[in-house]
Amino acid sequence: MALESILPTWQRLSTKIVGVLLGFLCLALLAIGTTLMLSWQLEGSSAAINETGSLRMHSYHLTVLLGRNVDEPGNMATRVAVTGKLQDINDAFKRLQRGDPQRPLFLPPTSRIRNAFRQVSARWHQTIQALAVDVIGDDPHTRIVAWHRFQSEVDSFVREVDVLVKDIERDSEMRTFWLRASQLALIALALSGTVAIIYLMFLLIIEPVERLRGGIEKMTEKDFGTRLPVESTDEFGQLTRGFNHMADRLEALYNSLEERVKAKTAELADQNRELALLYDSAAFLQQLQPVEAMCEGFLQRIRTYFDADGGTVRVLDERNGNAHMIVHHGISDAHVKAESCMKPGECLCGDAVAQRISVVHDLRKGGMLPNRRCREEGFATVSMFHIFAHEQHVGFFTLHFREGRTFSEHEQGLLETVGQMLGTAIENIRLGSREREMAISEERNLVAQGLHDSIAQGLTFMNLQLQMLDESLRGGRLDEVDEIVCALRSGVQESYEDVRELLLNFRSRLAEHDLAGALQTAFDKFRKQTHIDVDFAWEGSGAPLSREQQLQVLFIVQEALSNIRKHSSAKHVEIRLEDGQDFQLGIRDDGIGFNADTLLQKGEGHVGINIMRERAQRIRAWLEVDSEPGKGTLVSLRLPHEERRAA
Repeated sequence: MALESILPTWQRLSTKIVGVLLGFLCLALLAIGTTLMLSWQLEGSSAAINETGSLRMHSYHLTVLLGRNVDEPGNMATRVAVTGKLQDINDAFKRLQRGDPQRPLFLPPTSRIRNAFRQVSARWHQTIQALAVDVIGDDPHTRIVAWHRFQSEVDSFVREVDVLVKDIERDSEMRTFWLRASQLALIALALSGTVAIIYLMFLLIIEPVERLRGGIEKMTEKDFGTRLPVESTDEFGQLTRGFNHMADRLEALYNSLEERVKAKTAELADQNRELALLYDSAAFLQQLQPVEAMCEGFLQRIRTYFDADGGTVRVLDERNGNAHMIVHHGISDAHVKAESCMKPGECLCGDAVAQRISVVHDLRKGGMLPNRRCREEGFATVSMFHIFAHEQHVGFFTLHFREGRTFSEHEQGLLETVGQMLGTAIENIRLGSREREMAISEERNLVAQGLHDSIAQGLTFMNLQLQMLDESLRGGRLDEVDEIVCALRSGVQESYEDVRELLLNFRSRLAEHDLAGALQTAFDKFRKQTHIDVDFAWEGSGAPLSREQQLQVLFIVQEALSNIRKHSSAKHVEIRLEDGQDFQLGIRDDGIGFNADTLLQKGEGHVGINIMRERAQRIRAWLEVDSEPGKGTLVSLRLPHEERRAA
């Protein structure tokens, strides 16, 4: 059975733990808050004691200043001092009355202290302050009377201030007692909370975990009859029920382990056979071989795997809509002759081709006349599966069984997979054939361009010279004949050298990834044929180019050297190759050069340059020809690193 649904919030273990912790947290915060409040009040009371006590000091100072004023009437410095002291006392009363929470400073909020403060404040403002003002007045008589009265009043004022200070001190003593009591309560709370939390953690967590650990230890000893009592409804209760459920399952599984092992072994054997079929088919279909041999091997492997009594492989003719039988096993010659070329709709397999669906026919059922030939040959089941290559319908294959046969969904998926593998292999053969045709066609085009640029132009020149020779002979101009014959001899020699050079270029081959060796060989041949000095330098060690790219680079170099031999009249050729991230090749000669604008006007007429550009485009490289009359020519080839293909 599955675990129970989600517990109510109040039954969850997390809720209990959080509730206990929050309760202790609230008590702790309350005790701490009380302590902080009492400490704050004590600081305010201490400041109030200091401020109230300062009233006595200010009163004594005021008495001294007033006595000095009586002895020395008219002394302005004394009057100013008296006025300042009066202001100090008034400021002290204002601070005590308003309080200052930031300092902190405030009187304790008791009625006794408040009444005493109001009495002291009233005595000061109504009596003492007025007498002090009279003492510093200008009337001598009033000053003397006020001074004697001030002396008698100030003593009682100081006694009242003393009473107020003592009241504040007694209040502070009481608050200090409560502060210590709250601190002791906080300590007691911490001790009791720790003990309570330890007990609750043991009760709620440790004890259930120990029970589960004990049960697991028994399970590891193959005591699958172990069951744990469910003592709570929280998460541990659910875990306990889950443990008991797991124990039930394990006990049932252990009792049926042998049967399950046999079933798993058989399943693994089937999977291994399937993997072996896929691996063997993939390895076989990757081999270079004709389509017939490929289909023959494919059908043999499929028949062996599914123990089929017969089968066929057919390839579709998209142009005519026919399905041609390529190979067949286990069916009669008459059947093969009748269905060697089948159109959609001729039988149920033909209908499946038109609808592009895989079908399995049970021929033991009546009413399927289109499959009459298969029934006459004793087949009970005929299955048909398609051959696809990249969603393109290539053909289909059939399996024939003399006994009834059904295919599971997994087996149908396997047959569709191997059908796609065969379709991909057939399509690869077709693509390879088309690629070879395109390569041959492109190479023939380059051969034709090379012949046109060399031999065809030489033959045209010799044809013109022959016409001029004929005209000179008819006109009896023998002096012109010698010049024409020399020109013909030079043209024949040049054409011979062009043919020889073309043959050497087209026969050029690369050793295994040895572009440097092939280039060096080409430069040595060029040096021997032309006696032109060649300076070749190679820098860098980039990743090797693919074989196609290496061949095209070699052909471009050969064509550039051919142009130098024919047109440049150079004495020195400098070749620099930088093989870093980008592949860069520069061929510079010190020949006569040419006008770049003239080259642009010729366009397609300059076949040699166009051949080099076409070869560069094949490998997605960039080719530039830079030249000026009398300054030689530079041919630059650059292959960006993103276009480099691994060798």
